[in-house]
Amino acid sequence: MKIHIINGPNLNLLGKREPETYGATSFEDYFNELQSVFNEVELSYFQSNVEGELINELHQCLENKIDSVILNAGAYTHTSIGLGDAVAAIDVPVIEVHISNVMDREEFRHVSYISKYAAGVISGFGLKGYELAIYNCTTSK
Repeated sequence: MKIHIINGPNLNLLGKREPETYGATSFEDYFNELQSVFNEVELSYFQSNVEGELINELHQCLENKIDSVILNAGAYTHTSIGLGDAVAAIDVPVIEVHISNVMDREEFRHVSYISKYAAGVISGFGLKGYELAIYNCTTSK
């Protein structure tokens, strides 16, 4: 099984940016942990602060025969109709993940242009949300 994790803007700063909200672990360190826990899964990872690159990466999932995508689009979740359209356009299940509980934050974060097209949404469990998403991908097939 091939699962591709795509992270959006500012997630390259995990471990440094607002550790009280996002934790003190970098995503690279956490990704290594995920690979150890899910060693039977082919995990790959992409991060960009650029909206168009995230859309291109979602499209590339078709060509790369990815089985499932875990997408944390960061703030683009709440602003990008284009990302929502890209999720809708690909025939690959996408699980939307948020480290913080977006419903417990600013009101503009309560809107997602991705959720309608996602297979599921995980929010508020910290980095553990990625593990929950991978577990769901590997057990729901």
